Amino acid sequence: MTRPRERAEELCFLLEDEGAEVLSLPLLELRPPEDPRPLASAAEHIQRYRWVVFASPSAVDALLDALREAGTSERLSRVKLAAVGPRTARAVKGYGLDVAAEPEEGTGQALFEMLKDGLQSGDEVLLPAAEDGRRELEDALREAGVLVTRVTAYRSLPAELPLEALELLGASPPDVAVFASPRTAEAFLEAAGRERLGAARVVAIGPTTASALEQLGLPASAIAERPTPESLVDATVRAVRGN
Repeated sequence: MTRPRERAEELCFLLEDEGAEVLSLPLLELRPPEDPRPLASAAEHIQRYRWVVFASPSAVDALLDALREAGTSERLSRVKLAAVGPRTARAVKGYGLDVAAEPEEGTGQALFEMLKDGLQSGDEVLLPAAEDGRRELEDALREAGVLVTRVTAYRSLPAELPLEALELLGASPPDVAVFASPRTAEAFLEAAGRERLGAARVVAIGPTTASALEQLGLPASAIAERPTPESLVDATVRAVRGN
């Protein structure tokens, strides 16, 4: 598992219930933005936006922290909230907030399709995101004439892998490797190398990650139908069985 266990706890438990032995290998660590001012300014003037669109649970946490610091948390009730994917929607609801738009297919394009008929040219949308996060939703909104304010909510930096983890991978390569983003796949190859995967089957959280894995020479044996823990478990089982 290439995410920190605390960010994939439910998935780890589900896999262990299926009889798997899970090695959590954090490949990225999250850091605040180098320049916090754009996020702080967006939080201070949150009421100006018609929509706030969250692409990850980490973006939810970062904006809510900024709102608390700005003393403007109550103003978020004037704004409609959208989430890309069920995990992100759960993070929003965990703060007692309503999610007005949440597509079944957890992709930026699916969320745009859900939002587009209710948006007008000139509407303002806030998109707090990872520094190197994907741009498909932002680009689609801009093409529709929407005024998008994209602010860096956090940065994902490669984590230094413990020597014992690398030794364990070398001595006992995994049967399955689960990747939840292109960035984690790149980070794994940079930190550990292709050889430490051995003959492992590779599971991708979705088609974008699967495409990136293909380009990195790690074709996915199975792709989750939705970006949820349950779908990732199903994909892992399919990969093991060769279905």
